[in-house]
Amino acid sequence: MAQNDHSDNGRPLGILDSGVGGLSTLRYIRQLLPHENLLYIADQAHVPYGPRSLAEIRHLTEQLVHFLLAQQVKMVVVACNTASAAALTHLRQTFPYVPFVGMEPAVKPGAAQTRNGKVGVLATSGTFSSERYAHLTARFAQGVTVYEDPCLGLVELIEAGQVNGAVTEQLLRRCLSPMLAAGVDTIVLGCTHYPFVLPLITKIAGPQVTIIDPSPAVARQTERVLQQHNLLSDNGDPGQTALFTTGDSEQLSRLAESLLGDKWAATAVR
Repeated sequence: MAQNDHSDNGRPLGILDSGVGGLSTLRYIRQLLPHENLLYIADQAHVPYGPRSLAEIRHLTEQLVHFLLAQQVKMVVVACNTASAAALTHLRQTFPYVPFVGMEPAVKPGAAQTRNGKVGVLATSGTFSSERYAHLTARFAQGVTVYEDPCLGLVELIEAGQVNGAVTEQLLRRCLSPMLAAGVDTIVLGCTHYPFVLPLITKIAGPQVTIIDPSPAVARQTERVLQQHNLLSDNGDPGQTALFTTGDSEQLSRLAESLLGDKWAATAVR
C-alpha cells in the first residue's frame, strides 16, 4: 500500500469530462463515497471530444489535469470514454505521481452477459477508432457479434439539456433500430453522457434487452484505488461538490440541477 501524508486524505477527488457526461459517474461516486470532497471540471468550450484528433484530446485533457492539480486534488477520475481511450496512458506517463481511474466501454461484461452472442455498443467515433477499444473487443468479444453506433449528435443534445424530447428519441431510434433488428440482447453505454438518456433507450429497446452502464463499476474502482493509496477520506462529515467549466457556468449549473437534482453554483475557468 502506498504511503502518504495523512493530511492528503482530506484533499478533493478530481473528476474531468468533455462536458456534463461525467456527472453520471460523479453521481455514483457520491453515493458510494459520501465523505469525499469532489471537484468536477467540464471542458464545455471543446465538447464534444469524439470528432477531435488524438493529439488534440491529449492536449485538452492534460490541461484539465493541470487545473485539477492546481486545486490540490489527490486523484483524478477521467469520466469520459473518449478521453480515456485517447489519453489515459499518456496522462499516467505525464503525471506518474497521480493515481488515475479511467472509463472504458463495458465490452467485457457485455460479452459475458449476452445470451445470444449479439451486443450493441453506443460510443463516440473517437472511442471506436481507439487502440484501447480495439484491444477490448479483440480480447473479450471473441465469438460475439458487436454492433456499433456513434450516435452522432447525441452528446450535443444532452449538453443542451434535451434528454427526453422528441428530437432525442428520434435520433436514438435511428441509432438503435439496426442493432435491435439484428437481435442484440445487450447494449453497452460507451459514453458517460448516454446514461442521461437511459429512460429513452429502455423505452425503445424494451425490457428484454439488458443495458449496461459502467459508471457504478468506475465508482467501485475509484474506491479501490483510494484504498490502495491510503487516500480515503477519514472525515465523517458529508463531502462537498464543486463544479468548474471552460464554458458557460450558468448553463452547467442548470444542467447539473436538471440531471442530478442538485443545486450547485458552477465556476467558469480559462
